[in-house]
Amino acid sequence: MANSLSGDSVVDRVVRVISAFPEGVSSLQLSDLAHRAGLPLTTTHRLVRQLAAHGLLETVDGGAVRPGLRLWELVNRNSPTLALRQAAMPFMEDIQQVLNQNVNLAVLDGWEALFVERLSRRGSVANRARVAGRMPVHVSSAGLALMAHQDKAVQAAYLGQFSDPDARVTGEAVRALLSEAAHQGFAQLAGVVDPDTWGIAVPVLDGRQRAVAALGVVVPLREMRLQALVPALQTAARGIARRLGDAAIRD
Repeated sequence: MANSLSGDSVVDRVVRVISAFPEGVSSLQLSDLAHRAGLPLTTTHRLVRQLAAHGLLETVDGGAVRPGLRLWELVNRNSPTLALRQAAMPFMEDIQQVLNQNVNLAVLDGWEALFVERLSRRGSVANRARVAGRMPVHVSSAGLALMAHQDKAVQAAYLGQFSDPDARVTGEAVRALLSEAAHQGFAQLAGVVDPDTWGIAVPVLDGRQRAVAALGVVVPLREMRLQALVPALQTAARGIARRLGDAAIRD
């Protein structure tokens, strides 16, 4: 029930406070947190005090606020991505050992690829994908691999609302990329996020042949070897799918 002049519920305001921390920033001053959450300072102070009492937020020296350990515990204890990450990690490690490059794992959330795991090593190329980071479907090979293996209704809804804020890609171009990814069984994008890298991703498919995740690598353009990369990724993706299926049967 709404109980503020703006019509926000308490839950709405709590979510705004917790979501206000930007990627890569571990703490915020209370005034900055209030500004980013779009809430009055007094309201933010009260919510922070209440959330800190439950360990969901913490106050540190100088009056700054940061996410609490209890929040991390609750998210990781019951997260639906936990089983996925556990199933995928051995295969991701094998891929990294063979290719010596970045390996990432993503799921589809709305019209974005949400990265739930990433393995990197010193000397590998730049990888803009970050754990808990997001990329629009059309600029990520993982996003394209995920969307290319969704129900037709989901794809139609995505394409129906699609617009590129940078006006570099048209809806028809994205449609063609999705069709290509569905036909080939993998998605690739060269020099889109970084001009010197090539992203390749394959879907992890469930029993209905719908993508529940995407497994991808980011490699230097000069070392692009589709004939070696794609079979290795597809074999790993099938292994992840089997482990997920076995876990579902046990549950």
